Amino acid sequence: MIYLRSTLFALFLLVFTPIWAIICLAVFPFMRSETRYRFVSGWNKTVLWVLQWLCGIRYEIRGMEHMLGALDQPIIILSKHQSAWETIAYIALFPKQLCYVFKRELLWIPFFGWVMAALKMIHINRDNRETAALSVASQGRARLKEGKWIMLFPEGTRTAVGSHKPYLKGGARLATATGAAVIPVAHNAGRVWPRNRFLKYPGLVIISIGPVIASEGKTGGQLNSAVESWIETEMRVIDPSAYEDAAKTEAHSK
Repeated sequence: MIYLRSTLFALFLLVFTPIWAIICLAVFPFMRSETRYRFVSGWNKTVLWVLQWLCGIRYEIRGMEHMLGALDQPIIILSKHQSAWETIAYIALFPKQLCYVFKRELLWIPFFGWVMAALKMIHINRDNRETAALSVASQGRARLKEGKWIMLFPEGTRTAVGSHKPYLKGGARLATATGAAVIPVAHNAGRVWPRNRFLKYPGLVIISIGPVIASEGKTGGQLNSAVESWIETEMRVIDPSAYEDAAKTEAHSK
């Protein structure tokens, strides 16, 4: 049954995404950036609904008051990254226009990439770290001035449930350079949509939004450490069994 539902979901995306993208590209010339974003978010909201109805993937948000209390502030969101689920869900669920930082190769994906290009997000060349860092800094400042929130995954790539990679400092350094505050986010979406997996499993995704962390008076390293500490501690609160299982596996391998 899980395989059948996952297949039906894949077919839904295959049909729905190009149709929505064509509609977006047709109406975008008549819209401002903010209106384009709200229009595109209809795709994200629809996909979340289909995931819940078809695949049994529900979600719960904790700590939304931290975001609602910071709507007038320049914010950089630094989030755990386990799945494709959160990249879809955040646009549908978070209260401000998000500006993702992503590799420029995604712009070359038919329909999906074309719409992303029209949303003025931050795309970088990951093959050149120096150029990428400069691009994030310059584009990030511009987007923050426009009132958007910057969205980064400091681990750099999706991680397996119960694990984590050392957090990259780029997002924290951008925050200290611009004076933006940081909001950390933890979640367990890898439980229902594991990285690089076709199957989608029914279950509850818990999104836990942390308190605002000011960048003032901190170095990029200090801010990054504070973010990593909060997220990884919170991960063990919302998904304790994942880390117990990981610890047992590591112990058996020694």
